[in-house]
Amino acid sequence: MTANAVLKAEPQPIVACTVSRDVQIFDLLIEDMESAVGDRWGDLGFADAIAFMDQPEAATLEFVAIAIDQQDIAEISLIIDVISAAKARKVKVILITEDVGPADLHQLLRVGGDEFLPYPLPEGELAEAITRITTAEEVAPPPPETQNTLKAGNDRDGVVIAVQGMAGGTGATTLAVNLAWELAKLDPKDPPRVCILDLDLQFGTVATYLDLSRREAVLELLSDTEAMDGDAFMQALQTHAGKLHVLTSPSDLVPLDIVNSGDINRVIEMARGNFDYVVIDMPTTVAEWSQAVLEAAHVYFATLELEMRSAQNTLRLKRALQSEDLPFGKIRFVLNRAPSFTDLTGKTRVKRMAESLGISIDLQLPDGGKPVAQNADHGVPLAESAPKNALRKEIAKLAKSVHEVNEADAVAAK
Repeated sequence: MTANAVLKAEPQPIVACTVSRDVQIFDLLIEDMESAVGDRWGDLGFADAIAFMDQPEAATLEFVAIAIDQQDIAEISLIIDVISAAKARKVKVILITEDVGPADLHQLLRVGGDEFLPYPLPEGELAEAITRITTAEEVAPPPPETQNTLKAGNDRDGVVIAVQGMAGGTGATTLAVNLAWELAKLDPKDPPRVCILDLDLQFGTVATYLDLSRREAVLELLSDTEAMDGDAFMQALQTHAGKLHVLTSPSDLVPLDIVNSGDINRVIEMARGNFDYVVIDMPTTVAEWSQAVLEAAHVYFATLELEMRSAQNTLRLKRALQSEDLPFGKIRFVLNRAPSFTDLTGKTRVKRMAESLGISIDLQLPDGGKPVAQNADHGVPLAESAPKNALRKEIAKLAKSVHEVNEADAVAAK
């Protein structure tokens, strides 16, 4: 080789493709793709993408970004074929959607979409989604002590207890998690089977409170509840300390309406058939399927605080339920961080709040202080590291009361 020889760089292999009707419609996607993978990506139409998956050049593909809007839904079967071709090649799929309805998005996720992002793309979201899907296989499996070994029996008729916050930070998840744990450890000789369902699908933190990982199996289960059987349900659960069974929120951010009332009813019925108590942690948002939980619940706790946010939201919920003739009377209001028995001024404010809202505050929980947040960060229920905490004691009393009432009803029914 002479000194004047020119070395030509090998062309970089294509690692990604956008697939769309016309990528120029999604101009922000072009910028984000260039930022994420440089010039190592191409653009294809739907039919071309299917053909490309059979070419040798597709061997280096890591993911495809399928960009669609409402106009593309008329060709949803073609889009499904693109996803199927990509999955056959073990290529990850990111769905980028604009004005696509939840039912159609649900269908596309069910057939193999790994991630979805709304268009216009939020800043940095595409890069984060790429990182998630390309590293998903490197995530370690859950530790053996969190794996559920309980087999489906469908021989129970569980009590459903829902918990919803009237505003963020009112302690709904704290109550749900610790109530479920107290129920699970009530009787060491014959402990009841307890399951907690985290239906705050977007920002649920039950997994954090119990130091559990979020698994892909949850989204797979929720995406096709019609095909769910007892074994599939049990495999999606994890356990905390071998006693409390948990269906965490999905690992990725999903729309609340990715499930409907039928899906939620099937999940609740499956849980009831296999557990004595089913505790449901609800989102503060009211979804289309919230009515299904309200009607299925034997007890529906609503947490609030002595402040204007809680009062206004409680009044709005009351009006909404009563206008639709829904069972507002089933809701049991729980005042968190309630004033102590020596705080006469605070007690007067509680009474005045209940009267002005036309509700009954059935349970008052004391302020548990810093240990509550600390235990949540450490993934440990209050009973395990702060058994003498005032809040823990009240939740333990509540669990005992719920269990005693259930036992009495069971005896009466015989």
